[in-house]
Amino acid sequence: MEHVLVLVQQEAVRLDPDRLEALYFQLGEAGAEDVLCRAMEEIALRLGHTERLFRQGRRAEMRKSSRSLVAMAEQIGMNALARVAQDVTQCIDDDDFVALAATLARLLRVGEQSLTAVWDLQGVHL
Repeated sequence: MEHVLVLVQQEAVRLDPDRLEALYFQLGEAGAEDVLCRAMEEIALRLGHTERLFRQGRRAEMRKSSRSLVAMAEQIGMNALARVAQDVTQCIDDDDFVALAATLARLLRVGEQSLTAVWDLQGVHL
């Protein structure tokens, strides 16, 4: 075994430009950026909390945390993150621990990349 191949898993995330544009239209630039910053911070915290709950085997609380991620992600146009958080909830409902572990790993990847995508947009006028 001379060659080891490391596979990098990368998710394609795309922000909903219409949702972001609506935020900027409704709240103005300063208000929209404030909402985005607070939402990004809360999403980052919630992702870490959801992972901790998984490791502790606290699925009922994990389900609640995942559901809140769906709402927050939808609010700021992170559609991929909202979908995967919903998938995590479904895995909990199905009591499928193997699928839950895999889907949680995907949630963390999509979450990180979604947060990076919003961060990269800050300062750009939509």
